[in-house]
Amino acid sequence: MNNLLGDPRIASVLAELHALSDRQSRSLRLLSIARRLGARLGLPVKLERPAVRKLLSNKLAALDQDKARFCYLLCRAVGARRVVEVGTSFGVSTIYLAAAVRENGDDGVVIGTEWEAAKVSAARGNLRRAGLGDVVEVREGDVRDTLRDVGGEVDFVLMDIWAPLARQALDLLTPQLGRGATVVCDNVVRFRREYRDYLELVRHPANGFQSATLPFAGGFELSIWWP
Repeated sequence: MNNLLGDPRIASVLAELHALSDRQSRSLRLLSIARRLGARLGLPVKLERPAVRKLLSNKLAALDQDKARFCYLLCRAVGARRVVEVGTSFGVSTIYLAAAVRENGDDGVVIGTEWEAAKVSAARGNLRRAGLGDVVEVREGDVRDTLRDVGGEVDFVLMDIWAPLARQALDLLTPQLGRGATVVCDNVVRFRREYRDYLELVRHPANGFQSATLPFAGGFELSIWWP
């Protein structure tokens, strides 16, 4: 089985979701500017605030298409069978991961986690429409609960979550990583202050990772687990 991303059913769902995400991008850019300005002034914009949560509740906040395709290619290259996505939202990048895992064999799984119930339902629906629902388990709740046990050795992690939780999520996942596992994290340059704890972990050789920042928009951290 080759290049599921070219399958008309999957391609149609992805085109629809990416177009919707692009239309929503203006309001998210304004939030991004507010977050960066607030961080500089020592007045952080907290994503758990009711007004911010309401703004984000119907936003896809999808991973950029080039980054999502890159994750697909990485999963194919390493033959990933157990993939964890930290921050599923509406399931756009999940579709790319699930396509790669299905192509890699019949026994693979993508485990996603999302705290908004409406987004969990939407993600599951989008995955079903793409014909990939059977490859993915979307867990609803706080990542500090949903990632305690992902059921086996992890080959690949996509970290695309509220930055202050990224380090806590990776701390939970690190004991579950297989040797040579790949971990990617979005927007580490754009939100370098918020990701400071996370970056200190993956960039210090004593912690078992080898890491580099890739020049995608906003910065994309690629880390390999070599304990």
